[in-house]
Amino acid sequence: MRSHTSLPARRTLRQAERRHRRRPVLLVASLAIGVLATAGFTTAAPASQAEASGRISDFALASYTTSPVVTAAEAAPPTSVDEAVSDAQSAVDAAATVASDIAASGLDVGTTETTVDTSELEAAVDQLERAQALPDMYSAPFTDAVTTLAASVSEQAQGLRGKLDAAIAEKARKEAEEKARREAEEKARQEAEAAAAAAAAAKQQSSSARSNSGSSAPRPNYATGGAVGGTSPADAQATARSMLAGYGWGDDQFGCLVSLWNKESGWNYQAYNRSSGAYGIPQALPGSKMGSAGADWQSNPATQIAWGLGYISGRYGSPCGAWGHSQSTGWY
Repeated sequence: MRSHTSLPARRTLRQAERRHRRRPVLLVASLAIGVLATAGFTTAAPASQAEASGRISDFALASYTTSPVVTAAEAAPPTSVDEAVSDAQSAVDAAATVASDIAASGLDVGTTETTVDTSELEAAVDQLERAQALPDMYSAPFTDAVTTLAASVSEQAQGLRGKLDAAIAEKARKEAEEKARREAEEKARQEAEAAAAAAAAAKQQSSSARSNSGSSAPRPNYATGGAVGGTSPADAQATARSMLAGYGWGDDQFGCLVSLWNKESGWNYQAYNRSSGAYGIPQALPGSKMGSAGADWQSNPATQIAWGLGYISGRYGSPCGAWGHSQSTGWY
């Protein structure tokens, strides 16, 4: 698009030039009319002196006027020429704006032609402004040409604007889809991480439980020479060993039990913890709890052992489970 002076400013200059040029044209036209009237008067032979005198008088009266001379350009309201030039300016501006917007967007609008050629319209406007010095009947074709070209430029600009709007909408749609995809991926990632963490925690808990249930005392200090029903530590161990089968436990659990109660009481049925009040081989707290296993809980190791094995089974599942807990916390 070639640069040009603002159309409204050029139009004002052309209107002033038009008024200046039309004054001599109108003056020549008035003189021509006067000459024609005079010629008509002299060719007619008067019938009488009075008639000749009357016609001269009539002609003088008819040609005489006191009204000031007003040019057509000064008397007429704004014509379609002004409207055509204004429409042309709007079309040129619209074409320049949409071309600038497309370039700034950087989007593919679906066509390689992203500008509108306005040179023909601008040339037509120049011709119209020069033709304004002519009578309207001669300038009308130039006005029509400008109107037609302005409509064509406007239509092309509107077409490009529509393509740009469509490209912007498509970009927004793709961005929304991409955002939704990223959010879905992030959500899936978080859910996967949470599931993995839960699985790891469950695995660790299960491993810990197996470790506790399978823990065994390293080299337990077994008492030897005991007999079932006796009161010595060796007798108490013999009694406890004979009871394991009743809970479904094998000898693999006996080592854990020996280690556990070695730590708690040394298998002494009279062991008493003065600071806590725990009593007996299993160190029941309070000792009176063992009354549920027998009234002789204070003096009979077998009663204490029966209560202690029931407590271990109900709370830890096995002697090794109780031993593992005692090893990690210091109590069971």
